[in-house]
Amino acid sequence: MNLGELSQFLYEKPLMGLTIAAILVSMLAGMLTMRYPRLSHGLRNTAYLGLTAALLLTVASLASNAHRSDAALWLDQVRPASIQGTQTVLPLRTDNHFWVEAQLNGEPVNFLIDTGATYTGISQSVARRAGIVPDQGDEGVMLDTANGTIVARMATASSLRFGSIEATSLPIAIGPDNEVETNVIGMNLLSQLGSWRVQNNQLILEPKPAAKADKAD
Repeated sequence: MNLGELSQFLYEKPLMGLTIAAILVSMLAGMLTMRYPRLSHGLRNTAYLGLTAALLLTVASLASNAHRSDAALWLDQVRPASIQGTQTVLPLRTDNHFWVEAQLNGEPVNFLIDTGATYTGISQSVARRAGIVPDQGDEGVMLDTANGTIVARMATASSLRFGSIEATSLPIAIGPDNEVETNVIGMNLLSQLGSWRVQNNQLILEPKPAAKADKAD
């Protein structure tokens, strides 16, 4: 490999180039220790900074490519929805799902948008935190989840809000904590919207237009 090819290779792989440069600077610092101690100390510190930067950038790169890793999810945390005009926009997260931080009866709760779920569903612990109790006379329903079929209790949430979307008196399924790993927003909420679609790795939700008041006679 000639010098030109080496330069092109390092240009295409900047992290490797940074690491090699830091190692070379560290070696140079060692060679100058006896003769130029102050310069050697400065070069050694520069090399340490370069190696640290290369390590952090490598970890960030690996996390961004490992879609289901804990690091990736930590770097791409669930956030409140953004509002563009009347639309609520949710970006696709690194796990290839759409998540949102919503207000359930005023309590912040992270939800997965699940178009395959019939009902919006939460765990028992989230229900307690939001002050939601099973409806009187409810005998439970069988629901299919990613972890299999569970028995859930039906309840009613006073409100669920995120972005420009708000649902009131929303039927909601409460599942046991040991069987519900993820709170989901299901089709019983999405079907109340004016429209929803996926475009450019974004989920775009449009609330139903407010009904116009009847004209006076």
